[in-house]
Formats: sequence, structure tokens, C-alpha cells
Amino acid sequence: MIVQAVVVPQPPLLLPALSPGANAELEALRAACVRAVRGLAAVTREWVAVGAGDHERVIEGVCGTFRGYGADVPVRLSRDAVTPEVLPLPALVAGWLREQAGAESVRVHLADGDPADCERLGKRLAHGECTGLLVLADGSNRHGPKSPGSEDERAPGFDDAIARALENADTAALRALDPALATELGAGGRAPWQALAGTGDDWRGGLLYSAAPFGVGYHVAVWERG
Repeated sequence: MIVQAVVVPQPPLLLPALSPGANAELEALRAACVRAVRGLAAVTREWVAVGAGDHERVIEGVCGTFRGYGADVPVRLSRDAVTPEVLPLPALVAGWLREQAGAESVRVHLADGDPADCERLGKRLAHGECTGLLVLADGSNRHGPKSPGSEDERAPGFDDAIARALENADTAALRALDPALATELGAGGRAPWQALAGTGDDWRGGLLYSAAPFGVGYHVAVWERG
């Protein structure tokens, strides 16, 4: 079963090599992510992860690099991984966070489906081996006039609702997310959040970070059983 779940965003700028120089907002985000995953590793060093993808896929036991994002920073999905592969962003960030936390391995599931499909994925993961769950999910990319997706006045309300759901472990609210609205708002985390909702309702939530410092909604949360 999933013994603990951690929700983090997946901007490549989490890596210091991709974001040189001091930036208080970025440092706060990075610190919250590292704190969350180190807590997860303290509970279990074997992880599964869920991120968004163009199609369902499972990635494990390989290594990759952030070269495509501007810095040749290698990452491994397990300590003994030697097979190189061109990895999608969720797998790269999962590998980097695994290394920051000192976990043994992370198996990455890419989710691409309607809410029912995502919930079924969460249920499958919840009934698997005893492990930790890493959820890689960004909010709307339409916060403010300089946002990547151009400003949309609905973005703050959308991410405020996500923050409340994560803080309160409100799986019903996550299940109810509208895929069409999430797409319109450039919120790539919809499918991973709904997979999290499928892992069960017996959670206690806690929010470590929630902001949109670069025009994108980022949330860091920890869910514990009970």
C-alpha cells in the first residue's frame, strides 16, 4: 500500500544548475520540495511516482540527463541504474528528487486519461507493494500578464482550490476537477492529482508551499495515512 504521499511541482528550475544566482522565491520552492521528499525517504526509500504524459507509460531502472533543458545534469531512477534513456520531465525531476532525498529507487508512471482512468491508476498503486508515492504536478500556467500561458482571471481561483484540497486531503475535490478547465488553464497536474485521489480517502493532508512565483501554480504537500 501507499504509506505516505508527497505532491511537488516539476519545473526544471528546481535544479541549481539550471537556475544560477540567488532567487528567494525559487529557493523557498526548492527547500519545500527537498524537505517533503526527505520526509518521504525517512518513511520509505522505495517510491512510485505519477506524472503527466501523452500516454500511459511506466519508466524504471534507467538514467537520463537534463541536457535538453540547458544543463547536462545526470539523474538515475535507482541507485544502480546504468542504462541511459531520453526521459520526460516528470521522470527527470523524480530522479533528481530521489537523489536529493537518498531514496533507493523511484518507478515513474505517466498518466494520461479521463478522471476515471486516473483514479483506477491510483487504486492499482494503492494495492501494490508498501511504498511511498511522489506526485509531480503543476498548476495553472496562466497567473499574471507575464505567465507562460498568458493571463487568465480564473487561474488564481483554480489553484486556490487545489491548495485547499491538498491541505485537507480532499480527494473528492480532486476527483471533481474538470479536465477541460484544467487544459484551458494549462494545469498539467490534473491527471496526477486525480491518480492521488484514487489511492483512498484515509489521508491527513499538510501544505508546505503554495504560490505562483513565475506565473505557474506550484504546490508542495505531504499526505499521511490516518
